[in-house]
Amino acid sequence: MSKYLRLKRLLIGQSLPTSAHAEERLSNAAGLAVLSSDALSSVAYATEEILLVLIAAGSGALIWSLPIGLTIVGLLVVVILSYRQTIRAYPNGGGSYIVARENLGLYPGLIAGASLMIDYILTVTVSISAGTAAITSALPVLQNFTVELCLVFLALIMLANLRGVKESGQLFMIPTFVFIACIFLLVGLGLYQLGTGHANIPDYPADPAIKAPLTLFFVLRAFSAGCSALTGVEAISDGVLAFKPPEWKNASKTLLYLGLILGSMFIGVTYLAHAFHVMPEEGQTVVSLLGRQILGIGPLYYFIQIATLLILLLAANTSYADFPRLCYFLARDGFLPRQLAFLGERLVYSNGIIMLSLSAAVLLIVFQGNTNAVIPLYAVGVFTSFTLSQAGMVRRWLINRTQGWQASAFLNALGATVTAIVLVVIVATKFVAGAWLVVVAIPIFVYGFMRIFRHYRLVATRLSLQDIAPRSYMPHVSPEIPTHPAVVIVGQLNQGTLEALDYARNIADEIVAIHVDLGSTDRVKLQARWQTFASGIPIVIVDSPFREIVTPIANFVREFEAEHPGLMTTVIIPTFVTRNWWEGLLHNQTAFFLERALLAKKSRVVTRVRYYL
Repeated sequence: MSKYLRLKRLLIGQSLPTSAHAEERLSNAAGLAVLSSDALSSVAYATEEILLVLIAAGSGALIWSLPIGLTIVGLLVVVILSYRQTIRAYPNGGGSYIVARENLGLYPGLIAGASLMIDYILTVTVSISAGTAAITSALPVLQNFTVELCLVFLALIMLANLRGVKESGQLFMIPTFVFIACIFLLVGLGLYQLGTGHANIPDYPADPAIKAPLTLFFVLRAFSAGCSALTGVEAISDGVLAFKPPEWKNASKTLLYLGLILGSMFIGVTYLAHAFHVMPEEGQTVVSLLGRQILGIGPLYYFIQIATLLILLLAANTSYADFPRLCYFLARDGFLPRQLAFLGERLVYSNGIIMLSLSAAVLLIVFQGNTNAVIPLYAVGVFTSFTLSQAGMVRRWLINRTQGWQASAFLNALGATVTAIVLVVIVATKFVAGAWLVVVAIPIFVYGFMRIFRHYRLVATRLSLQDIAPRSYMPHVSPEIPTHPAVVIVGQLNQGTLEALDYARNIADEIVAIHVDLGSTDRVKLQARWQTFASGIPIVIVDSPFREIVTPIANFVREFEAEHPGLMTTVIIPTFVTRNWWEGLLHNQTAFFLERALLAKKSRVVTRVRYYL
């Protein structure tokens, strides 16, 4: 085994067979840790975002933090109840992309998909940067290494997720529940001190000379900033199939638990920030400031800061759980590169995990790990997907009219209306601050989806066998001992494959074809089509329980060559050539890796038969 493979096995573990997929499911507790860490972690910064806006109007405006917090909790209740309806209607997973596309049409679905993709990338960016801010608040000496710390934490989260859903769930359960316990402990102690008169409440400092006017628009700005508390709530409805059976019931219960825990923690922290006269400070989070006032500088304070750091870092895991799955659905439908639809060695969509990590790394470097710089971009995508998903559910109820549809339609209509209003408020109040980037990025993403879709449709048309007449390959009158054997690699039976078979027929006196079944091949259909277009040439179908293509083919070729000693076996790899270089990135480059593997095993004649699109 090469050093690269040894290191890979050490970091992400041994490959898992496809048959183990059912075992990689989450309990309700693990599901709360994996799929809800983003929403739960927002307690660490949502209240702070409200205060950062209000303080511009002076300390007197901070009294608005409590009614704003209560309004956000009311919004949370509506969203939670609405998504429980979605889970019930889509027991196999009802993400915003699927719900919007099925019920509202192609473009609403793609807008929802683009919005969620952007939101998931920003979730990782905000979570990592906010987690780093928590630790640099406690250890200011580390503030000069913010970006470096962010990238290290990002790499660790990526590796944990590459190891698989089950392992990441077990890994992240303890920090999630420790954080929940710490916040409830902080809130409980704060309420106790307030109730017994032992609270240390400082006076507000003198207001700055210049203050912003306290207008309705100003209050709405603070409200939109606090709505970051709702990001990640949709993740459970996206990841229903990650739960143990009965999947949708367990997902619905977990979503309810999330709403109760998140609502209690958020309003508790917001109330304490108001009661203890907490004001935002440079280099200090609200949770840190509350901890200093309620607990003092001691072991428990540092423990809560470490717990906050961990949950904020793990909040990124919500995106790692759902972003690859969203990319799978988009790639399956032809709107993203097909590589994103393939399960990796540990039964997770590894390419989606890597893509998410690289995107977040770019944003962390561009924004220098500054949470407040990214927050204005944060909520636009999630509330766009909220609105489209709930609107799609309303249309579904109106069309299907199943039992109890009136109440369900009303609840989803209420959710769609409320989230649409919040979306308008967020765009209006944060547009100049950076939300315009997301507003511009969404149509760019949709345009990219359509370009990719058109390319795949062109490829399918050019390679189609629809107008090709049936053919057979009558064997040569072969000598008793073959002199020139050939192996033809078959991925899909298409025009490119037929040209490769024609070439093999011209140069070889013994031909065998090989196809690797990754678990998705319809063998009956393939055999029937093979008899129509390639009868006379045997085809060997090899199972690949670990979803590998290159290794089974390389092993087959080595055994075939051993059966023909002294002869030069020609290995023929059909490939197609795209019109533009960027279109080549949309395909998995299997031919390149297969060629390298065969040469490494000293196969002497490896040739490609190119089909130009």
